[in-house]
Amino acid sequence: MHYFLSRSTFVLLFKILFRIKVQGSENIPRRGGFILASNHLSYLDPIALGVACYRRLDFMARHDLFSNPLFGKALLNVGAFAVKRNSADASALKEAIRRLRRGSGLVVFPEGSRGFEGRRFDPQAGIGFLAAKTKVPVIPAYIKGTDKALPKGAKFIRLHRISVSFGREIPIGHKKDYQDIAKEIMAEICRLGENS
Repeated sequence: MHYFLSRSTFVLLFKILFRIKVQGSENIPRRGGFILASNHLSYLDPIALGVACYRRLDFMARHDLFSNPLFGKALLNVGAFAVKRNSADASALKEAIRRLRRGSGLVVFPEGSRGFEGRRFDPQAGIGFLAAKTKVPVIPAYIKGTDKALPKGAKFIRLHRISVSFGREIPIGHKKDYQDIAKEIMAEICRLGENS
């Protein structure tokens, strides 16, 4: 309930403020769990993906974002759960697997941290582990413009066009090396960016 009310509000705001453009919605699975793997430029990215994707999404959010009780509750209400950065957070991975097996769409930023257009961080192996363990479809997404609409360190949004592109499912197969899977997923996200 909270999720879809919030989404309706943000859909309207993103159309008015950012003239959001969405491509490739047909690549989102109609049912069942899936991983939505995206580049990460801004705090606006999770909202942009939620606006662009017609299915409900769950999010892995930095654990310290839950330190404010009101904001933490708001995050929980829209399907977010905490993950400790720069560590193998076993409880967060278990929760991610549980949600994927329950049929949820799960947003994962393989780089783990916000970068900026033209610069990439090495992907973390966690997404490779989730993809290999659950065997759910992995859909690449590429976000453009959020770093201009809300740059790092900015306190206010700026009016700038945002676009979100969804690519075709990435075939993972029976690969075993989690870091290699993560690199392959990141490469597909970058390829999608080059063509969007």
